[in-house]
Amino acid sequence: MAQAPRKATADNEISDEAISYEAARDELLDVVRQLEAGGVPLEQSLILWERGEQLAVLCQAWLDGAKKRLAARRPDAAETTVPALAASVTGATGSDDGGSP
Repeated sequence: MAQAPRKATADNEISDEAISYEAARDELLDVVRQLEAGGVPLEQSLILWERGEQLAVLCQAWLDGAKKRLAARRPDAAETTVPALAASVTGATGSDDGGSP
């Protein structure tokens, strides 16, 4: 069951209270669902849109922070792509010759 969106502060900014990435992401998904469903008055749609943008910025900050932490622990991690990482985990060579593994 989706939680009701948290209230923004008086100036419509997200306070820096300890909101986790997962909480921000879930709230952002709820905002998107409400906007996509329609039937929301214009003023409420604008408030939801602004909240969604704030949550997106917060989620990106969490992801950027995680990337920096990984890079600090493993210097080559910052340049490792998802396919390269997947190949290193599965032992794939990265070549797509269409043959058997």
